[in-house]
Amino acid sequence: MPVQIKRIYEAISKDDGYRVLVDRLWPRGIKKEDAKIDEWLKEIAPSTDLRKWFGHQPEKWDFFYSCYLNQLPESALVLHLRALMKKHNMVTLLYAAKDEQHNHAIVIMEYLHATG
Repeated sequence: MPVQIKRIYEAISKDDGYRVLVDRLWPRGIKKEDAKIDEWLKEIAPSTDLRKWFGHQPEKWDFFYSCYLNQLPESALVLHLRALMKKHNMVTLLYAAKDEQHNHAIVIMEYLHATG
């Protein structure tokens, strides 16, 4: 499937394809004109309550993963991402979290792979 994830702070690459920010909040220290995003889908991010509860604490990862997974099923935004994946050779989901093993972009990508 033509979807990958990447921290928004990493260098932009031609291999990124269509760049979609999937964070609810704009990333700190990034100017909008420098972000080179094609689209910002802030509503696909975890609910504010779930995001605050998780707080990027790895010990809460399994529960966060299952809760967020329950928020995703075939929402209009998931369907939109699927359409983008059909249209573009690559879609890169951008996120700002420091933890590259425990973040919501992983959940989105794995959900798209599992249900695609």
